[in-house]
Amino acid sequence: MTREEARCKLEEYRVRIDDLDRRIVELLNERTRVVEDIGRVKRSAELPIYEPRREEQVFENISQASADGPLTNEAVRRIYERIIDEMRMIQRVRMEGRGEN
Repeated sequence: MTREEARCKLEEYRVRIDDLDRRIVELLNERTRVVEDIGRVKRSAELPIYEPRREEQVFENISQASADGPLTNEAVRRIYERIIDEMRMIQRVRMEGRGEN
């Protein structure tokens, strides 16, 4: 492969990555809207934000979804730990009554 062919191929891949990134952000925003709804329900029922059993269910679900890789279960779990941490922060803000839309 020549340098020019490599540059063209890299550009194709980068366009795909940019598209995938936009789709991931779209899905994260959709997940966030659901988390906000969950936070409102928890607030109205005076339920705790942190539910360790539910988080383990999420981790089991994503591990099964990622069984074929190439990401390892550990890598997917680390990514989701960060996502869940951010979502928990959003719920806290909502339950405290700040940031209501």
